[in-house]
Amino acid sequence: MFRTRLVVTEESHRTTMYELFFDLVFVFALIRITEYMSAEASPQTLLKGLIVLLLLWISWLIYSWLGNQARADVGLVRAGTTVAMAGVFLAALVIPEAWGSAPGPRLILVLSYVVVRVIHLTLYHRAAGEDRRLHRTIRIYSLITGLSWIPLTLGAVLGGSAQLLLWMAALAVDFSGGLVASLLSGWPLRSPGHFLERHSLVVIIALGETLISVGAGIGSGMIRGPILLAALLTLVITVCLYRLYRVNAVAAGEALMKEPGPRRDRLAADAYSGGHFPLVAGTIYLALGVHEVIATLAHDEPGNLAGSRLEWTSAVALFGGVALFLAGRAAFLSRSLRSVTPARFLAAAAALALLPAGRFLPGLVALGLLTAFLVILVGYERAVGSGAGSAAPGEIAMRPQGPP
Repeated sequence: MFRTRLVVTEESHRTTMYELFFDLVFVFALIRITEYMSAEASPQTLLKGLIVLLLLWISWLIYSWLGNQARADVGLVRAGTTVAMAGVFLAALVIPEAWGSAPGPRLILVLSYVVVRVIHLTLYHRAAGEDRRLHRTIRIYSLITGLSWIPLTLGAVLGGSAQLLLWMAALAVDFSGGLVASLLSGWPLRSPGHFLERHSLVVIIALGETLISVGAGIGSGMIRGPILLAALLTLVITVCLYRLYRVNAVAAGEALMKEPGPRRDRLAADAYSGGHFPLVAGTIYLALGVHEVIATLAHDEPGNLAGSRLEWTSAVALFGGVALFLAGRAAFLSRSLRSVTPARFLAAAAALALLPAGRFLPGLVALGLLTAFLVILVGYERAVGSGAGSAAPGEIAMRPQGPP
């Protein structure tokens, strides 16, 4: 009777409302990462924020694969996912103090993360049913990823420079575990439509964090004309990035659906699970840059309408975040469509080339420069016809899944 409370998905399965509820906790975690990095923006802070983001990305990713194997809103998987949500929530709460001198927050983050992973592996094992290949994949993955918890725990205990090095090592072991399991056995993808929806939604979630950073940057400051202009520019930037992401998402999704068996599984792991992280990371860095621009406008003297010049770290976050997003988009399309115009990679380099100018311009002007660049980029891609047939990413799920 207990076993019947786990429902394996069909190929026509779609994202459930409970998975969207799980995403709310992920949104909160992204907010906490931005809060941590904005408290004392420095190169080391950007690296530490990236490390925590990778831990959270793994937490989100593994449950997306689980939801593709078994329904996330039914019985045992729903109960386990609920506990995992609590673990992610606790980890998110302590993120701003995870690199401090006190070991408590670090240990809470690591223990919460390990609980999230153990629950996932247990549920995935149950959801595998009689699939011997999947059971073999889970065993390989469990053995390797379990080793990563050792340096993760040691880093939490020791703190300082050791924490940074050990957590980086833990992530390297963890990702190698997923790669080895994928190469030796493979992760079967049951519903391409569900997978496409989940990854499209996480990009939208990350872009939403950029808008949230506007309010965080204002804080208790007085809202003036320059702040309103900066807020509108930020909205334009997020719209442009979403447009640039979705411009070939349908074609990429159709390419995934047309691939046979194991090749489709590998493409899903490479182009979506791996290829979407730069999109999310770039957007979070962008959110930090926007936060810093808004904060200078909100707390500078009223006569300084364009705000102070950005520090190098903030400028790197602002322009480098967009460059990382564009580079990730080009890599995603290159892997999924097996062809991509050089202009898409050059776009990332162009965004990075604007960094020196953005560093020495007032914050509002730098934000305007970045906005103008993205508007021109969207116009260029539209003019050359790269947006032909580009519906929203979620629309792929509504199309018939018959033979091409």
